[in-house]
Amino acid sequence: MATWRRDGRLTGSQRLLCAGLAGTLSLSLTAPLELASVLAQVGAVRGPGRGPGAAVLGVWRAEGPRALWKGNAVACLRLFPYSAVQLAAYRKFVVLFMDDLGHISQWSAIMAGSLAGMVSTIVMYPTDLIKTRLIVQNMLEPSYRGVLHAFSTVYQQEGFLALYRGLSLTVLVYMNLEKIWNGPRDRFSLLQNFANVCLAAAVTQTLSFPFDTVKRKMQAHSPYLPHCGGVDVHFSGAMDCFRKIVKAQGVLGLWNGLAASLLKIVPYFGVMFGTFEFCKRICLYQNGYIVSPLSYKLTPGVDQSLKPQELRELKKFLKSGKLKSRKPTEWN
Repeated sequence: MATWRRDGRLTGSQRLLCAGLAGTLSLSLTAPLELASVLAQVGAVRGPGRGPGAAVLGVWRAEGPRALWKGNAVACLRLFPYSAVQLAAYRKFVVLFMDDLGHISQWSAIMAGSLAGMVSTIVMYPTDLIKTRLIVQNMLEPSYRGVLHAFSTVYQQEGFLALYRGLSLTVLVYMNLEKIWNGPRDRFSLLQNFANVCLAAAVTQTLSFPFDTVKRKMQAHSPYLPHCGGVDVHFSGAMDCFRKIVKAQGVLGLWNGLAASLLKIVPYFGVMFGTFEFCKRICLYQNGYIVSPLSYKLTPGVDQSLKPQELRELKKFLKSGKLKSRKPTEWN
């Protein structure tokens, strides 16, 4: 998930709300491309027309327009707990890496962020598996009737560890590629940050896509689903899955679905940045830092370095001071 420069004029809950709303809207608007990418990775898209458009059109015709948003509900629901777990873990790691004077180096802060991301990914990983299962199923003949039913069915039929199938690949990729996201952003403008994030996303997705493809196949594969979840190769583990894909489809088979994934980047982050900034302006206006939620024009006489709680206390103090100064004149 993209990160923005931390603005001290927002409270923690406001930052979480802005990021959650931005993520939900961007995920919902790009869900058809995500569906096309996952289906291509799993191997459920077969035939001469295997591009993103053909996959989306095929699902539309076979299952109806609602099917284009299969799995999107759980993808959106996981945003808030994911961010909450990541924030809590980050605070714990920052305290752990602090020296005796309460200082932390830049690399220690980056390490704390990476470890926090890994913790939240591990904790919320079952929701990613459920999203994949909901995407590959046929809505006209569903194996799972919803998110909770999918959780309980996978747990009862395949056991608890099935919810973490493919996790090792996710952690491996996160450890090696997360550092690309952690470049300094304070020196760049909003537009430059947007371009940098899109470029970083394209690089990380391209490099990690073979691992993500194997992970998706492991998540979707189940003997309890029709056609084993639509997976196009049979395997006994992650390495065997790599070998079977290369043997059956060639090396480029590891990048099936990459086109849809790359096409999603610009609209995804465009909607995310735009929504986040709009929600941020609303919060800044509510906190009293700007004169209107439609612009960033600063409120005259307001110290922008004050935190929201400090600004509220200052306003109360000034208001009470004015009331006290008026009382003697009213008495006279």
